[in-house]
Amino acid sequence: MTKKLTIVIALVMIFTLVLSGCAKAAPAEEETGLIKVFGAYATPIEEPWDGVIHAALQKAADEGKIEYTYTEDIGYTGDMERVLREVAEQQKPDLIMGDAFVNEEAVRRVAADYPEIAFAFGSELGPATPNLAVFDNWIHEPAYLCGMIAGGITETNTVGVVAAVPIPEVNRLVNAFIAGVKETNPEAEVLVSFINSFFDPATAKEQALAHISAGADVLYAERAGVIEAAAEKGVFVFGNMSDQNATAPDYVISSVVWNMDPTVAYVISMVETGTFQPVDLKDYSMFALGGSSLADFHGNDSKIPAEILTAVEEKEAAIKSGLFRVPIDEAQPEAVN
Repeated sequence: MTKKLTIVIALVMIFTLVLSGCAKAAPAEEETGLIKVFGAYATPIEEPWDGVIHAALQKAADEGKIEYTYTEDIGYTGDMERVLREVAEQQKPDLIMGDAFVNEEAVRRVAADYPEIAFAFGSELGPATPNLAVFDNWIHEPAYLCGMIAGGITETNTVGVVAAVPIPEVNRLVNAFIAGVKETNPEAEVLVSFINSFFDPATAKEQALAHISAGADVLYAERAGVIEAAAEKGVFVFGNMSDQNATAPDYVISSVVWNMDPTVAYVISMVETGTFQPVDLKDYSMFALGGSSLADFHGNDSKIPAEILTAVEEKEAAIKSGLFRVPIDEAQPEAVN
C-alpha cells in the first residue's frame, strides 16, 4: 500500500512539474493579453514615411497597448515576401503593418496566404479581402498651408521642392504645396525635382542646393536631406511627415505632420475586438480626425508676415470645418530635373 502511495505521489509531482513547464512556455500574448504586432519597413525607420508608422506603433507599445517588434530596411529587391512569410510562420503575429509601395504584389500574396493575420499597409492601391486594409499619408491639407506660408515669406519669388518619386501620393503633396504658394503669391516660381528614390539624403541635398543656386530662398523638404542643405545655406525650409524643427531650429519654419496614432488606434481596436475589416483608412490621416496637422512654429512665426499668418489660420479653420477642400491633384508636376 505504501509503495502504491509513493508511486501516486511521484506521478502527481511529475504532472505538476509538466504543467508548470507548460505555463512558462505559454505565448506572450496569453501572458500579457496584448495583441502581437509586427512592423515591416522597406526603408530604414530614419526615413520619415516609415518612421511615422514606427513611432505610432512604438508609442502604443510604450503605453502597454500592444507587443511590438519590427524589421527595417527590407528594400525593394524581393526580400519583403520572404520576411513576411518568415514572420507569419515563426512569430504568428495578430497584425502586420508596414508600407507596400513597390512591394505591392508581394504583400498581397502573403496576406492572401495568411487570412488569420490582419494586414494594414501603406499602399497606392485598394484594400483586399479578407484581411488587407490600406492607408496612405493624406497630408495634402497641411502641405497647402505650408505652401501659403512659403509664398508669403520668399523674397526672391522662387521656392524649391525636392520630392521622392513622381507617384500619385507624392504628387498630391507637391501639387498642394504649389497651390498654397500660388494662393499667397501668384507670381512665385516653384522649382520641383524628384530624386527617384524614397531614401537618398545625399541626392536630396544635392537637388536642394541646386534649387538654392537657381534662386530659391524657401524649400519644401518632402525627402530627407533637404533640411541639411537649407541650414547650410541659411534659407527657410518646411519639413515633412513629422515636426522636424529640431533638425534646424532657425530655419525650419513648420512641417507637414502625419500623425499615425488615429490609424493605429483604430486598427488595433478592430483586431482586439475581432472586427477587423479590409478597409481604406484614408480618413484617419486627414485633418478632421487628427491624422495630419501643421507643426508648431517654435517661435518662427515671428518670421512670417502677420497677414499671411492670419490667412493661414483662417484657411486651416475652413478646412477643419469642411468649408474648404484642398484640391487633390495627383498629376505629375513639371520637374526641372
